[in-house]
Amino acid sequence: MAARARPRKEGFGFSPQESVHHFVVTIPASNREAVLISEHFTYDESEGRSAPTFEPGQIDGKLRVILTREKWNAIADAVRVEFNQRLKKQGQKTGQWKTGANSISRLLGKELALLGWAVEDADPALIPTAIKNWLGLAPEERWWLFTMTNAATGHAVHGRGKGWRKAVRYALTENPISTEGPVAQEEVFRLIEQGLGWGRDAS
Repeated sequence: MAARARPRKEGFGFSPQESVHHFVVTIPASNREAVLISEHFTYDESEGRSAPTFEPGQIDGKLRVILTREKWNAIADAVRVEFNQRLKKQGQKTGQWKTGANSISRLLGKELALLGWAVEDADPALIPTAIKNWLGLAPEERWWLFTMTNAATGHAVHGRGKGWRKAVRYALTENPISTEGPVAQEEVFRLIEQGLGWGRDAS
């Protein structure tokens, strides 16, 4: 009996045969244009050849994060290394960022969106702190934080700088970090709670 073919993988761990729910990072050819991170619940075979569009009222392609090229460049390498280390451990093909549409598995996409929310309005000087604190969280904790933030303030534009989004930025960027490594997970979650109280008053 012939061995069953392994599902093909695209980008960073995305397999349309396993689940069509995925994320797309759209990197424009121009360095002056923003990088877009979007969540998708269907899959089009042509997606890998052209970047998704976001029309008013569009149901599927949900734009989650808009990052300036400067901020994307500041996190891109760290994210690539983190994701590829995880993919290697799972025996999967690694990925590389390229101009155009980059497909990402559902779970990795959630983690990237969380980091994107942390840095979108942050001082560029604080981005290394955000990366270290993000790396200090377990994948499951990143998924949970994405889910909570997305439910309340997940829209790329309308949710920006409010509630959970503001709290995530506060927790991952606006706290001191030791030179020995990222802050403990408990500290991040304490700061999230503190930031939510502060965010409600400020919104």
